[in-house]
Amino acid sequence: MAFGIDRDELKQWKLAVRSGEMAFLTHYWLDDRFPGCKTVTKAGCANVERLKDWGKTYGLKPEWIDYKPGFPHYDLFGKVELQVLMDEGLMEQINRFSLLETRETT
Repeated sequence: MAFGIDRDELKQWKLAVRSGEMAFLTHYWLDDRFPGCKTVTKAGCANVERLKDWGKTYGLKPEWIDYKPGFPHYDLFGKVELQVLMDEGLMEQINRFSLLETRETT
């Protein structure tokens, strides 16, 4: 379940993904499969080849893409999530979800 975002943020992410841009959406998310992770960043792009090429730069495998109809994306957690957000200049998301503090204490 997603927490910490509003409908407008989700709408903007979906519009960017559909238009073929690389788009990033971070939100709180709890899943027992990922202990210690309290957030996920969805890195999406409707242009799947672009998404795959982008993923290669972070060592992400194409088979890890979630092919949600209309919104293919990678789910990023932990160190990879933080590195991507830093590399993409998304400090607002890092600060908003206290990702630096979280990673320093785990």
